[in-house]
Amino acid sequence: MDWPRIERVLMPVQVGSSTREGIRVAGIGEMLVSNDVREILVTYSLGSCVGVSVFDPEAGVGGLIHCMLPSSKIEADKAVKRPCMFVDTGVIALLQAVMDLGAIGSRMTIKVAGAGSPMDQVGRFKIGERNMTTFRKVLWKNGLMLAAEDVGGTEPRTMSLYMGLGRTTIRKNGSEGEL
Repeated sequence: MDWPRIERVLMPVQVGSSTREGIRVAGIGEMLVSNDVREILVTYSLGSCVGVSVFDPEAGVGGLIHCMLPSSKIEADKAVKRPCMFVDTGVIALLQAVMDLGAIGSRMTIKVAGAGSPMDQVGRFKIGERNMTTFRKVLWKNGLMLAAEDVGGTEPRTMSLYMGLGRTTIRKNGSEGEL
């Protein structure tokens, strides 16, 4: 099925780095895509940021992104250089990148974590909340469904996508569980 509503992001995309064999880390404003069953894609310290994992089990393709801010419109110059820093451009770039590797939208399992308020407990800025609102709009506009979420609160999270299993885990408060 063709997904014409996903607009190709024709901007440079910041990709994460390898830390040790088989583990690749996406920092803030970075994304990773893979079709290697030996890899684990990881992003750390999701507070108000959102981490999104996408996996197509039939194609064996997945990706992970760590977005910091909801809208690229607030810093257009920065968005050109680092589109993955923003939910609106970054999630589109992630979806396009996994589809370029053979994923199909109707088969994708999409999960999200973060969107908390670790340093804004009085709710002054609501960055996490705004990140989730923008994320949901991107999914809705593209006819995609969210499979699972672990969002809100004040505790930071680590999100991992195990490519060989197609499994996404969340680590918070010293324990890890499947999302």
